[in-house]
Amino acid sequence: MKSAVTISLVPELRGGPWILWDDLADSCRTAAELGFDGVELFTSGPSAEGLDEILKETGLSLAAVGTGAGKVMHGLTLVDPDPAQRKKAKEFVKSMIDFGAAHQAPAIIGSMQGMHDGDRDASLKLLAESLEELGEYAHKHLVSLIYEPLNRYETNLFNRLAEAAEFIESLSTKGILLLADLFHMNIEEVDIAEAIRDVSELIGHVHFADTNRRAIGMGHLDVPPIAQALKDIPYEYFVSAEAFYYPDPHFAAEQTIKSFKKYLFD
Repeated sequence: MKSAVTISLVPELRGGPWILWDDLADSCRTAAELGFDGVELFTSGPSAEGLDEILKETGLSLAAVGTGAGKVMHGLTLVDPDPAQRKKAKEFVKSMIDFGAAHQAPAIIGSMQGMHDGDRDASLKLLAESLEELGEYAHKHLVSLIYEPLNRYETNLFNRLAEAAEFIESLSTKGILLLADLFHMNIEEVDIAEAIRDVSELIGHVHFADTNRRAIGMGHLDVPPIAQALKDIPYEYFVSAEAFYYPDPHFAAEQTIKSFKKYLFD
């Protein structure tokens, strides 16, 4: 397992669930000083000025790149019934795959999966077509595409790991893995640790956040059994803190690394 912390470079979305903000160089230096192995980036598009140099300077890895700006800034989703809009969504995701792949990092599909408007089967058919294409694109670039089940308030497609795993396994592409987000899972899963064990071979990324989406240790999540499940699998990829920067970014980052050391790297 490797530790990561999220960095948002989109000032317009301040207040969202990312721990470090705005200045890439300063945020990466903070992450390195605290002992993180990598950083997960949320950007408005497929670039981050100075990324190569700052990763080299700090010794950090790029853990993943988020594609959510495609939805929250441009209104694009992979299940849009308009073929032209769906094509734009896929092209945006491909650009983010290119961006991440330059650093051997996966791209994450979260909010860009979209929602159905009443015809779930039709939307799932569109999602399958999109993921087949994007999964193969990622595979050709030697990275995975990471699909994230979200809670019921953010999507009505897939909310639990098991149902998302069944869907992913029905596809022809082998370029897609799952994201286990502890905040979403706290809402949707009966037993988070068991849900992780049940689909262990498909998990390629983990989001580390407490029940209130603050840093781990600032809510009431029962972390030990979840940590043990990740150790037992054994999980080998990044565990990334996607949480609110409460009460401030540095405190949230410090609290996160303390929790990593307490539960995952003891």
